Amino acid sequence: MSISTTRQTSSQVTTQTQRLTAAISAMMLGACLVYFAGFSHLDAVHNAAHDTRHSAAFPCH
Repeated sequence: MSISTTRQTSSQVTTQTQRLTAAISAMMLGACLVYFAGFSHLDAVHNAAHDTRHSAAFPCH
């Protein structure tokens, strides 16, 4: 009985670790995309981000 408890706890820890890794990766990717779009010298990229913010009713200026 203790073996199945150990396996269940191990799989729960793995699942939590995977969730945490996915969340941190998503935040880093999002931050990179926002940084890239916000400070891009390419007008098309900057304007697309600007239009997206307006379409989401997010004030940007």
